[in-house]
Amino acid sequence: MSEVSETDAARALLRWHLEMGVDEMVAPSPADFYAWAPPQAGEPSVDGPARRGPAPRLGDVKAEVEAAPPPPDNQAISTDEAIRAAEAAAAACDSFEALEAAVKAFEGCPLKAGAKNTVFTDGTVGADLLVIGEAPGRDEDLQGKPFVGRAGQLLDRMLAAIGRSRTENTLISNVIFWRPPANRTPTALETAVCRPFVDRLIELTEPKAVLIAGGAPLQALLGVTGIMRARGVWREIETASGARFPALPTYHPAFLLRQPGGKRLAWADLQSLEQKLKGR
Repeated sequence: MSEVSETDAARALLRWHLEMGVDEMVAPSPADFYAWAPPQAGEPSVDGPARRGPAPRLGDVKAEVEAAPPPPDNQAISTDEAIRAAEAAAAACDSFEALEAAVKAFEGCPLKAGAKNTVFTDGTVGADLLVIGEAPGRDEDLQGKPFVGRAGQLLDRMLAAIGRSRTENTLISNVIFWRPPANRTPTALETAVCRPFVDRLIELTEPKAVLIAGGAPLQALLGVTGIMRARGVWREIETASGARFPALPTYHPAFLLRQPGGKRLAWADLQSLEQKLKGR
């Protein structure tokens, strides 16, 4: 049997990872890439010759991770503790402005460490329509506002079709306020940490209807999976205080950009939303 070189073994391992759906390498804890300084003159870059060499063995990497010291006590916070902190901070807010400040000051969501900005809301505070999406993307993270990329531009056109705009009569937010790495879907724990703030946003703004854009906010706010089956059916969001608000799930604009055939059903949802807002 011929001996397999380390390079061939590494390539085989990478191919296997890709076949299994692994397309992102993550560290044990979030990294603030924005805080990294560029290489100084004369210092080799990450891809420079000085960084090249034999690929590390998987066992060596595992041993290094296991031997890494735990984070300081002031950084170690469990999900339960983070949720309790979010609940306390949200409950203490008696105005939209106080809630916005509380979200920006909150340190209990690990996504914040890798994000450039906190993305809370955009639009008209107190509008009778509240749109809630999934999480910020690259453009949203850079600008600090939800739905400002291509999906946001499509959302604006969709709202305009029923006489709505963020500048006049619509407020827009997400169930997550910080960009997940590589725009991945937020985890259940991440949405649970942010949920108290979302509930309080709904309670303070008292919308006549909530438009839920996408499968992630559908599951986070209603505990329902399967946007294909759930879209177009009116439901109710129940907040922590027991208040109930009408909610209509529909496709996320990003999905419609990939699957234009869904726009017909999304248009039907918008018409249903328009009737609800007009009290019909």
